[in-house]
Amino acid sequence: MPEFSLQERAQLLHLAHDAISSALEGRDISLDIPTPHFAEHRGTFTSLYLSGDLRGCVGYVLPTCPVYQAVAETARAAAFDDNRFAPLTKEEAAHLQIELSILSPPQPIPAEEIEVGRHGLLITWHGHRGLLLPQVAIEHAWHRAAFLEHTCRKAGLPLDAWQNGATIEAFTAEVFGEKTTQ
Repeated sequence: MPEFSLQERAQLLHLAHDAISSALEGRDISLDIPTPHFAEHRGTFTSLYLSGDLRGCVGYVLPTCPVYQAVAETARAAAFDDNRFAPLTKEEAAHLQIELSILSPPQPIPAEEIEVGRHGLLITWHGHRGLLLPQVAIEHAWHRAAFLEHTCRKAGLPLDAWQNGATIEAFTAEVFGEKTTQ
């Protein structure tokens, strides 16, 4: 059962688009939180797509601010601050598809209890941290060990760090957006 209603999902997607377009137009938007549900502090990732290709992805792993604010901030950061891509243009913004991932708080988990497709992973060791969203393992058809290894790689750790003392945490994500409805 989804936590966010269809109306709430539409509101958050509209907010993400508005946060990006307002930055391009040099105007402010209101971040007054419209519902108590949107006031909950949640980890949030915004992924941007153009013609089905990733165009930016930025997020907050930990719940540092209300989800409403986090969506606006991560949408702008994905559009303009993801160093893998040039800043988004007005022309690109008109064709943008947005996908939001609203995270549960990360919880420690034994490796054998990780469910590919259900859990996202956060692996931490010696000051390095890597995170992969649940949908990444599905998109790449990874099994559990490959998912753990790729999360270690993202953290800049040896691929077997998850077997040698790294902290493994899992979270779930409610994922929705224009890309998921194609």
